[in-house]
Amino acid sequence: MSISPARRLQAVQTPIMGFVQELIEKNPGTISLGQGVSHYGPPQDVLEAAAKAARSSSHFRYGYVKGTASLREALRDKLTRENALSPGFEIVVTAGSNMAFFEAILAITDPGDEIILLRPFYFNHQMAAQMTSCVPVIVSCADDFSPDLDAIESAITPRTRAIVTISPNNPTGVVYSEQDLVAINTLCRERGIYHVSDEAYEYFTYDGARHYSPGATSGASGHTISLFSFSKAFGMAGWRLGYMATPPELVPALRKIQDTNLICAPLPIQSAAEAALQVGSEYCLSYARPMNDVRKLVLNALGTLGDRISVSRSLGAFYVFARLETELTDTVLLRRLIEQHRVAVIPGSTFGQTDGTCIRIAYGALQKETVEAAMDRLCEGLRSLIQ
Repeated sequence: MSISPARRLQAVQTPIMGFVQELIEKNPGTISLGQGVSHYGPPQDVLEAAAKAARSSSHFRYGYVKGTASLREALRDKLTRENALSPGFEIVVTAGSNMAFFEAILAITDPGDEIILLRPFYFNHQMAAQMTSCVPVIVSCADDFSPDLDAIESAITPRTRAIVTISPNNPTGVVYSEQDLVAINTLCRERGIYHVSDEAYEYFTYDGARHYSPGATSGASGHTISLFSFSKAFGMAGWRLGYMATPPELVPALRKIQDTNLICAPLPIQSAAEAALQVGSEYCLSYARPMNDVRKLVLNALGTLGDRISVSRSLGAFYVFARLETELTDTVLLRRLIEQHRVAVIPGSTFGQTDGTCIRIAYGALQKETVEAAMDRLCEGLRSLIQ
């Protein structure tokens, strides 16, 4: 008699990155426009702080479940000063903002409860909701990938526990307006549900676009869960450190979850995060500014493909979401781009976008010196495949 894994996992999509990586390994020399990573690493002060902390005997033991007091104090200062969060929030440090999202969903839902995600969604958010036996309720965005406020409100039911927003957005690069985010946050307060705000790309905005933290809305601290990350901004993706600003009443539940799931975020990396905060956001912005030049080169290259492609108004993060006029499915297109043209993207169906053929193009790993070769391959491939 065979033993099967949990049935709830059968509905969870297989992570796309592994599939793409296998194709890349079979086709050496492929340039990846797939995974969303920064091309730079942490500041020198952060590297030195991490090395010093790794040798400290005080870090050989378990730490406090919510994070070290000194890091939480530094994060509170950052969230108050930079994000203008309303007073009353608590901080929990996690191993990346993906873990923060997973723990938040566990803390606020029971099996069968509903979580509203905006399509195209970040695939790990859908996966986390399904793994916790919740029901992801998918609400399509407007044609310009901004939130459709009427559709969101219509999707709320007695089982709804949260609305999730990502701004700047993954996968579209769209920056939601302050007006839309305040409206969603206010709707959550009025309906007695949580607003989960993923802000991992807070420093990556371009051409006058501005990031707004919904937790800054008046009265937001009682129902807003704000998620942040060191991965993108400080080039610390592999070090796995994130944090959440959460209503105080969720902390007892989060302590239980964190103690079971992780105990504490790695202490040497927490020390490195303190050093990163001391270096400050200017480090991130110094890379985000030239990344805007890369973004423009990507958009200009895609513009040469004519009316068979339409792209998102990407003013943030480091993604462009493109819809293609083709009979090919997105997975067939992906395979042919890698095998025939040595360039990789991510299929739009991964993000729930199954209306037509869409792809996500990630340019965070590129620099001005490398973007030309990548876009030459992509545009040549798309011309030959969608003509």
